[in-house]
Order: sequence, then structure tokens, then C-alpha cells
Amino acid sequence: MANLKEIKNRITSINSTVQITSAMKMVSAAKLKRAQDAITQMRPYAEKLQELLGNLSSSLDSSEGVYSQEREVKNVLLIGVSSNKGLCGGFNNNIIKRVKTLKEEYSQANVDLLSIGKKLQEFSNKTFVPDNNSAIPNDLEKIFDDLNFSNVSEVAEMAMKWFANGVYDKVVIVYNQFKNAATQIVQAEQFLPILPPEQTAENTSSVEYIFEPSKKEIIEDIIPKSLKIQLYKAVLDSYAAEHGARMTAMHKATDNANDLLFDLKLTYNKARQAAITNEILEIVGGAAALEA
Repeated sequence: MANLKEIKNRITSINSTVQITSAMKMVSAAKLKRAQDAITQMRPYAEKLQELLGNLSSSLDSSEGVYSQEREVKNVLLIGVSSNKGLCGGFNNNIIKRVKTLKEEYSQANVDLLSIGKKLQEFSNKTFVPDNNSAIPNDLEKIFDDLNFSNVSEVAEMAMKWFANGVYDKVVIVYNQFKNAATQIVQAEQFLPILPPEQTAENTSSVEYIFEPSKKEIIEDIIPKSLKIQLYKAVLDSYAAEHGARMTAMHKATDNANDLLFDLKLTYNKARQAAITNEILEIVGGAAALEA
């Protein structure tokens, strides 16, 4: 059995850990509320706009729809969204695993990774060596320092420019979709070329649009803006999912630490009782020896 001093030191250390994990849980809970409100308000608008985008692109011919052109996939760009910090369970590892899987799926093509988030950038530095002329930036983790539409739209503009210039033939966004604080769903959404809407029983008829002011202005304005919003939604989703994952991870860590504290205190009390019993036996034995 460990001595009393060693057990007491462990109890003190774990008490400090509990204070840290509890504080991190509360901070993540506060940030999650704001992030959840942001993605909840954005998601319906972004999804409807994406549906409109697909319908619009399907009505354009190849000369008009530069962002909907299907071509042989020789170069693929993955836009991965992770966090800048750890201590959020399998949040980042799940993204890395999905990126690895996609790289294997496109094994016949050259695959590059554009990382939004420090953890994925660290993985990218070890695994991906871009050989295109795209000059992929490696400092996009700063986006989370001031997360807004303007900063994210610059990344979308880069990807759109590379696709339009033929540097990449397909662009895919990989991110964690926020479902609730305990559940994050890894998504791999095709960003470019624009996919036509899925045909369902409710959506079998073709959509005809009357363009106002003109089809050209719609193409130049609405489609790029819709693509930027699609990426912004993915980043907001990931940001909310990150705080949900961290809050859940810190909650579990706190519970585990409290369970360990209970066991250590029980062990400490048993060891202390055993030491007291031994001291009493020694006193009684010494007194008996003096009387003899």
C-alpha cells in the first residue's frame, strides 16, 4: 500500500486538475451558446441558398456556369476545418481520419489540403506537399481569432479562383457538423463544381427562372456569394461542434477525476487507519512489556 504522503500528493494534484477541467467546461459552455446561436440562425438560409444555387447552375450552359463545369479529376483540393486547440475528444482526429480516407479515394489524382485550424495544419505539414501553383497558405488558424464572413470569404475566393483557372478540378470541404453538444458528424461536401439538386418525389419537375436584372449579373453576384456562404456555414458548424466536443470532454474528465478522488480518499483513509492501528498496537505491546 502506498504511503500516506504519496497518496496525499496525488489527491492534491487531482484536485487541481478538477478545478482546471471544471473551468474549461464552463468556458466552453459559454462559447457554445454563442456559436450554437450563430449556426442555428445561419443554417436554414445557407441550405436554401445552396438549393437555389444548384437549381440555378443546372439551368446554365457550360460557357456560363464556370463553377459548375465537370471535368476529369486530376487535381483535388480538400478544405479541412479543425480547431486550434486540443482537449476536445476525437474532434480533430475524426477530421484527420476523413482527410486520409479521401486522399485514398482520390489516389489517382493529386490531392492537396487547405487547412483551416492549427491541428489540421500540423498534420498537413507532415503529410501533404503541394506541387501545384496554388501557393496554399499555412496560417489560416488566425481565422478563429476573429471569425467573421469577410475572413472566411477570402478563403472561398482563393478556392473559386483556383477552380476557375483549372488548378483544381474538384474542391471538397471536410468539417464537423454540429448536431448537439455530445454529437458531431464528420461531413465531406463537394464545394466545386456545383452539384445539381437531388431529385426527390417532391422535386421532380425542372425549375424555370426569370432572371432579373439579367442572367449575367446573377452569375457574377449570386453564385460567388452563395459559395462563400456555404464555406462560412461549414466553419461556423465546426466552431460550434468544437466547443460542444470540448465541453463534453471536460465534463467526462471532471467526472473521471472525481471518481479517482473518491478511490484515493478511501485508500488514504484505510492507510491512515492502518497506521493508527499499528501505533496503538506498538503502545499496548510496549506497556505490556514494561509490566512484565
